[in-house]
Order: sequence, then structure tokens, then C-alpha cells
Amino acid sequence: MAENTQYIRKLSENWARSGVNSGDLLLVHSNIKRTLVTARLEGVQLTPDNILDSFLDCLGSSGTLILPLFNFDFLTKKKFDIRNTSSQMGALTEVARKRHGVVRTGHPIYSFAVLGKEKKMFDGVVNESGYGEDSPFGLIHKLNGKISSLDLEDQNSMTFYHYVEESLRVDYRYFKKFEGIYTDKFGNEDMRKFKLFVRDIERNVLTHVNPAGELMWKNGLYCGNRPKEKSGLRTVEAKKMYDFVADLIKNGSAEGNLFVYGDSK
Repeated sequence: MAENTQYIRKLSENWARSGVNSGDLLLVHSNIKRTLVTARLEGVQLTPDNILDSFLDCLGSSGTLILPLFNFDFLTKKKFDIRNTSSQMGALTEVARKRHGVVRTGHPIYSFAVLGKEKKMFDGVVNESGYGEDSPFGLIHKLNGKISSLDLEDQNSMTFYHYVEESLRVDYRYFKKFEGIYTDKFGNEDMRKFKLFVRDIERNVLTHVNPAGELMWKNGLYCGNRPKEKSGLRTVEAKKMYDFVADLIKNGSAEGNLFVYGDSK
């Protein structure tokens, strides 16, 4: 256990070198496999709970940690239970969902686990649109939060791009409604409607955001390490990312940087 405690501190220091500061409000997307393997090779049997603790340690008592609990079953099974529906975003997010005192936001597809100082600001958030201004993405933007990605490319992690796209109502996406049985935190069931700002599949639109990520590296927005290098964690300020991506869209540079048409990729 002492080894784990020391390693948690080591990870905390790694995150700090990658742009995470005490007191931050931080959204983390993650693939923790390499972190676990690296620890094992160093003789430490690390757990997902330990990694969660390392982020909380780095953020301190004045910080707030947010993890995605995205689950896409509502699209087909038409059911969501905020108390029990699992996360499909990996082991770190599942231990966060089950952590004592966690707040879970209420969109049935794009929900989040929130721990730390500002978690009450997310309590009761049940946004109709997954990427809407009243969503956790919007709160992260308004509260000058940060977004980190651990060992994942932008294409497989940075959902905040879609928040910017919805905010500006890009013409290559549209609102699609979904309805299903929704169970709230008190166990009450009813039929509810939600929506997502989805890509236009009839026009063969494909999400293709890695080029925008490269531009954010080039322009100094990302701090930290690329996937699979050193800590594997990179961090960006949500407001700076919003402004940068919004400029790409407004300047007519979304195609090729945020999306492509299927026959042109």
C-alpha cells in the first residue's frame, strides 16, 4: 500500500507537469492501460481507483474533477437509469461513477461524473441537448475549466469540439431527437425526449478532428505530452480551445480540420 501511495504522488506530479494545477476544474478523457502496465513493470500493482486518486491529489481540495460517463445504449435500448447505467468510457470513469459522493449529470447519452469543490454546480443538470450551452460542456466553458486527454487522440476523446460546433450551428450537423424510458435518482420512471447535434450522414460527413488537434499543438494551446509519450497527458484551457475552434469554423476551415466528406478522406 505504501508503494501505491508513493506512486499516486508520482502520477500527481506527472499530471502537474502536463498542465493540471491545484484548484482547476478539469475534464479528463482517458485510456489508462499504459499507465497501469508501466506501474506493473515498475513493481506496483496500481488500480483505476489509484489513478482517480492521483488526479484528485493533483487538483487538491479546491479543485473539481469531471469524467465522461458516456453510454450510447439509449439510442437503441431506449432506457437510461441515472443510478445504475454504466459508463462505456473505460475503467477510470466507472470507478468515478461508483465513488462515494459523486454527482452524475443527467443526459442519458452524454452524462458526467463530478467530484470535488464545484460538484454541486453540476447536480441536477439534465440538459436536453448533449452538447448544449446548458450542458456540462457549457459549464466547463463558462467556469474557465480545462480539458485533459490521457493516451487518446483528439478523434477518440475531445468531444468538446462538438460543443463548439453546436454553439455555432454548423451546417454539416443537425439536431436529432431520441425518446426513451428515463429513471431519475429517486427511482422515478417516465418517457423523456433528448437530442444530439449529429453529423449529416446523408451528406457522408465524417468526424475528423485530429488535424485541428495538430493545429492546437502548433499554436501552443496544448500543454503536456502526446499520446503514448511520457505521461501521455495533455491539457488545454476550454475557453482557448473554444475560441480557436470557433475561428476555424468562422473562417471556413472546418472541412479538413473538423470533418471530411466520406469520399474525400
